[in-house]
Amino acid sequence: MKNIDSMPASLVDKTAIVIGGTSGIGQAIAVGFAAAGADVIPTSRTESAVSSTAALIRDQGRQTLEITCDVTDISTLHALREAAIEAFGAIDIVVSSQGAISRSPLMDISEESWDRVTDIALDGVRRVTQAFAPRMSDDSSLILISSLAARLAMADLPAYSAAKGGVEAFTRAAAKELAPEIRVNAIAPGFVITPQNNETYAEGTEKRAQIDRRTLLGRVADRQEMIGPAVFLASDAASYVTGEVLTVDGGFADSAF
Repeated sequence: MKNIDSMPASLVDKTAIVIGGTSGIGQAIAVGFAAAGADVIPTSRTESAVSSTAALIRDQGRQTLEITCDVTDISTLHALREAAIEAFGAIDIVVSSQGAISRSPLMDISEESWDRVTDIALDGVRRVTQAFAPRMSDDSSLILISSLAARLAMADLPAYSAAKGGVEAFTRAAAKELAPEIRVNAIAPGFVITPQNNETYAEGTEKRAQIDRRTLLGRVADRQEMIGPAVFLASDAASYVTGEVLTVDGGFADSAF
């Protein structure tokens, strides 16, 4: 039995990779992991974004690498994996936070848009898992990013909703197959302010007013509020948690009116 006294929500002596970790929620998690004591590799397809986020990791006093990857090309994930193991010796945490979205009604969405969203948001999760799971440490943590769109009807998001629904089903399937060495969980954020959607959810807009009225906490989230749940799932404090989707939405989904 594990010693409960030795299981704080700390990431000291851990190495983490955050795919899609250079913007939005992924970037917040990457920097938050560094603040919690982990060495972190934040990665995406854009060199400048990788470099700027790596600087934020170093500002926390932690080590990092500057490597790009593309979740539609598993060879780049293999290269990232090998570089991480060579530099740090082990991979303890992987977060799959890459994203793609298409705002189009079901009857209008093109084959190209559907395939792009599902290739990145769902097939990308499968590629990340296949690339990293065979080389992750025992007692490691794989964290996937879902969405309320996986369970709630949202207009003009058929591909995104289908992909995120698949992510939640994949979480449970992967947790079963990768246990007991790797814990697999997902986070389903609610409405979160990021640099990319700041105008959409800005105070004073009708969209923001609708969200605030329904959300039990009466507001949208800041992306920094996704750090705590991610640190928990990545840490030894969650050593008996796997196959779960942790909803972090301020009570939005459970508020009918």
